Amino acid sequence: MIAVLRNPVERNRFFKFMVVGAIGALLDFGVANLLTHFLGMDLVPAGTISLACAIVSNFIWNRYWTYPDSRSRALAHQLGMFTAVNVAGVAIRIPILHYVEPFMLRFFDQGLHMAALNPEFAARNSTLALAVAIVMLWNFFVNRRWTYGDIE
Repeated sequence: MIAVLRNPVERNRFFKFMVVGAIGALLDFGVANLLTHFLGMDLVPAGTISLACAIVSNFIWNRYWTYPDSRSRALAHQLGMFTAVNVAGVAIRIPILHYVEPFMLRFFDQGLHMAALNPEFAARNSTLALAVAIVMLWNFFVNRRWTYGDIE
């Protein structure tokens, strides 16, 4: 992580990767909400479709904006690599959400009795923020090394 922050090229790529991830998150939530609220689709299929949309969007943005010099691999092969890294990220995210939220709920339940924040809301969102941060770091470093490892 320190090497990324010291190298201006890698630092720029890291910040672009974060912007792309934020766009992907908005797309993921937007498509899921569109499919569930307006089309009446259940969350599991809607979430699967929305995640697929976010992965494809993130891949396109990363291939052409974050890593424009990474085109030595065939598009389909590189998309498969990128998707595998993201699926592994989901596998990292699920246990974090499952195991950390109860801890955070106890933490906020004890400390927020007098505060305006709802302990459940604070626990859910702080757990999600932690999971997003960890998975974003996983996705960046593994994609940088493996998916986009063909560039200097």
